Amino acid sequence: MSIKFGVHFEPLFGFDYRTIEEITLSAEKLGFDSVWTCDHFFKNKDSVSTNSLEAWTLLTALATKTSTMQIGVLVTCNSYRHPALLAKIAATLDMISNGRLIFGIGAGWKKVEYQAYGYRFPSPKERMDRLEEALQVILALWTKDQATFEGEFYRLADAVFAPKPLQTPHPPILIGGHGEKRTLRLVAKYGDMCNFSPWGPNRLEHLLNALKQHCADLGRDYDDITKTFLGYCCITDDEDEILGFNKRRAFEQGLTVKQYLEKQASLPGAWAGSIDEVTAQYEHLVNMGFTHFQIQFSYGYEIEMSEKFAKQAIPRILHH
Repeated sequence: MSIKFGVHFEPLFGFDYRTIEEITLSAEKLGFDSVWTCDHFFKNKDSVSTNSLEAWTLLTALATKTSTMQIGVLVTCNSYRHPALLAKIAATLDMISNGRLIFGIGAGWKKVEYQAYGYRFPSPKERMDRLEEALQVILALWTKDQATFEGEFYRLADAVFAPKPLQTPHPPILIGGHGEKRTLRLVAKYGDMCNFSPWGPNRLEHLLNALKQHCADLGRDYDDITKTFLGYCCITDDEDEILGFNKRRAFEQGLTVKQYLEKQASLPGAWAGSIDEVTAQYEHLVNMGFTHFQIQFSYGYEIEMSEKFAKQAIPRILHH
C-alpha cells in the first residue's frame, strides 16, 4: 500500500503568489507527493483587502515551477465554471504539468460567495444533479472524438475536444464531500478518489461503509478508490506552541479558541502535539484505509511545519 502526503493551502487567508511558490518548492524538495489549493473567491465579507488567488490559474503557475508533485484543487466548485470550460482548463493543465493533475470537483456549498458574485445558489438536490451531469460532460469530452450530451442543465452538440488530457484514460477524478446518499454514490460511479475532512472515528467508519455499499450496488471495486484525508498538523511538545496553533486555527475559522476546541472535540482532525501523538493519528487513518493525506499547516508557518512533518512524521508513518 503506497502512502502519499501532500501540502494544502487556502489562498483566501491572504497569500501572495511568491509565498505560495516558496512553500510549494520547499515541499517538493522535502519529498511531499502533491500540492493542493481550494477554490474560493474570498474568506468572508470582511475580507476587503485580503488576497484570495484563483485556484486554476494558481495551479497552472505552480505546474511550471514543479516537476514531481501531483497538483490538484480540493475541490473545484462545479457552479463556478461551465463543465465544458472546466474540462478544457483541466486538460490544458494536465499537458502543462506533464500528466500530474488530480481533478478534484464538488457540488459547491459557500452560499455567501454565490450571492456576492451573482451565481444562483440552487437547492442541494439541484447542485448534486448538476455535479452528476458535469461529470458526464467532462468524461465525454476527455474520452470521445466528438461528444454529444443532452441533460437538464448542460448540453453538448458534436463537441470536438483537443488536446485530450495527457493521462489516460483521463486524470484521476477526486470527488469531495461527505453526503452518504448522493456524493458517495457519485464517487462509486465516477470517482477514482474521494476526500474526507475532519470527522470523528465512528463517523469516518460509517462513511467508508456507506461508500463500500455504493460500490457493491454498482459493481465497483471499493479498493480501486483512493481514500484521501484533509487534516491540520503541528508537531510540538511546547504547550505555548500548541496554544498558538489552536489560536491560529480558531482565527482562520472565525471562532474563539473555546469554540474551536469544542468543535475539535466532536470533529477531530487538527492535531497539535508530540510526534508520538501526531503519528498515532495518521497511523490510525492508514489502518482505516486512507492512503493520501493533504495536510494544511498554520498560515505563516507552512515551511517550518512542513519540514518538521517531513523529517519526523513521514518516516514513522511509512514504516508503520
